[in-house]
Amino acid sequence: MPKPSLDRGVLLLAQGDEILTSRVTGAADAATASPCTPATRFQIASISKQMAAVAVLLLAERGALRLDDPIGRWLPDPPAAWSGITPHHLLTHTSGLGHWEEYPMIDLAEPAEPDKLLAVFAGVPPLFAPGTGWHYSSPGYVLLARAVERASGRPYAAFLAEEVFAPLGMTGSFAGGAAGRDDVATGHEGGRPVPSWDLDTVSMGAGDVWCTGADLLTWLDVPRRGRLLGPAAAAVLTAPHAPTGRPGEAYGYGFFVGRLAGERAVHHSGDNGGYKALAAWFPDSDRRLVVLTNQAEIDPALLKAELE
Repeated sequence: MPKPSLDRGVLLLAQGDEILTSRVTGAADAATASPCTPATRFQIASISKQMAAVAVLLLAERGALRLDDPIGRWLPDPPAAWSGITPHHLLTHTSGLGHWEEYPMIDLAEPAEPDKLLAVFAGVPPLFAPGTGWHYSSPGYVLLARAVERASGRPYAAFLAEEVFAPLGMTGSFAGGAAGRDDVATGHEGGRPVPSWDLDTVSMGAGDVWCTGADLLTWLDVPRRGRLLGPAAAAVLTAPHAPTGRPGEAYGYGFFVGRLAGERAVHHSGDNGGYKALAAWFPDSDRRLVVLTNQAEIDPALLKAELE
């Protein structure tokens, strides 16, 4: 049986500091036939939540915010129903806020005014009291990005650029819309280009980051080597804070913690319109796997085949 292939995108597998597999293939844009290269930036979708989590922890280390602050301290006019929600709840998806399916009135591809977007979130009652359940919530991470802006006094994308990407040497990474940027992959569905989701406001903090494959591999050194954060903050990043309801799996701060392909892992996948992504670190074998593709369809057997 032939090994599953990646039609377009980047796949990197490293063990220790040695690259075992480096594959770049397919078109970055089918309309222009421009190829994917090692310099191509892809939307990493929900893996972006890890950058938001690190931004919050950096500010917490500096005393600019606290993980147990009422989130209303950092948001304009929060509803009473959010009074018990803290950054910790938002980071672990235990706030009670819904995911995109609970907000069908939001068009993920349509730009929105930031405070009006918060008002839409506020108009939907929480699913449960904070800390009493687990429900994956991208809107919760949008709130965290707004909190980072208020606590730092800087636009969220600028904070990531200056405080996260630059110190790590992630020179190909950025957050937000790609207008005017070079080396960006166009998302595809069914082999055809599709418009991007709005990354400046609607997905800010939740799915807004673009990375090269090499940059995302470097990013995994944050949990692997404790880069960027102090020891206490690095430990809390991948601690199993909240059971997800799946056997043996918990959520840390922007990371799933459990088994992946039969091996202990800290990981996250991403799925924006026209893009899919995966970043995983396997501590027992010290392997790191990055998959970035600018198409909505990917062979689910690809991960297992690469790790065997």
